[in-house]
Amino acid sequence: MTHRDYNNNSTSLHKRLSVQVSLTGLSFLVTDRDSKTSLFFSEKNFDRNYTPEELLHEIDTALTRPELQSDTFEEVVVIYATNTYTLVPSTLYDESKSSEYLKFNTKLLANDFITTDSLTTYGIEVVYVPFVNINNYFFDRFGSFSYYHSVSILLKTFLDAEKHSETTKVYLHVQQDQLDCVVMKSDALQLCNTYPFKTPEDFIYYVLFTLEQLKLNPDTVDVVLCGAVSEKDDIYSIVYKYIRNVRFASITTAIDTVSEEDQPHNHFLVKNTP
Repeated sequence: MTHRDYNNNSTSLHKRLSVQVSLTGLSFLVTDRDSKTSLFFSEKNFDRNYTPEELLHEIDTALTRPELQSDTFEEVVVIYATNTYTLVPSTLYDESKSSEYLKFNTKLLANDFITTDSLTTYGIEVVYVPFVNINNYFFDRFGSFSYYHSVSILLKTFLDAEKHSETTKVYLHVQQDQLDCVVMKSDALQLCNTYPFKTPEDFIYYVLFTLEQLKLNPDTVDVVLCGAVSEKDDIYSIVYKYIRNVRFASITTAIDTVSEEDQPHNHFLVKNTP
């Protein structure tokens, strides 16, 4: 397990808490809504997949910190960064069939709660399974709060950035153990998928396989990296080895940095929370 904190000792009357939840880690970001600055950031990475019950225990423990006391926040947002989702065109979506959309790419339990993020502008419904025990916990602790799937945030951010583009872009969002791959061509979504990986070789396999299936040339297509990746990483090195045009995301975010060593493309989800 790794743990990293950053604390800006500024005070604010308009604090917002963003919490990113995945099976292999947690991130907590406190921002000032008025100045768009980071006041506190903390993240934990686990060396295995945690259960929802174990995640809840970690969240409850983290929220005992003075910087994360519940009476100081005007807004709370939870982001579920998991692979239990699917996309459905809004014109075809039927709320009564939510489980039908998901059952082909994820194992569902009888008591799973299924919900949807609507990207109305782009006619996309993101159907996914949040962790009910964590939702209940946040409701009991904070009252009203918002929650989204991570892919909803990525899609809106990338589609907004490419709405006037006439080229093909491949966005690769890197997390500790999974890769979110979003491909757009002439501002239209071509593919959105999440792949698990353990090694850089796993990572580049999925990327090259995706390019092959979409008939995209690694020597000409633009590939944009964001998330948990830097020029010093093996992942960056192997992507740069096989793909000619690679760069880090330069999309303007509401929060530029969350810590002293942070880069604009890092911690992409909590910095782009709606």
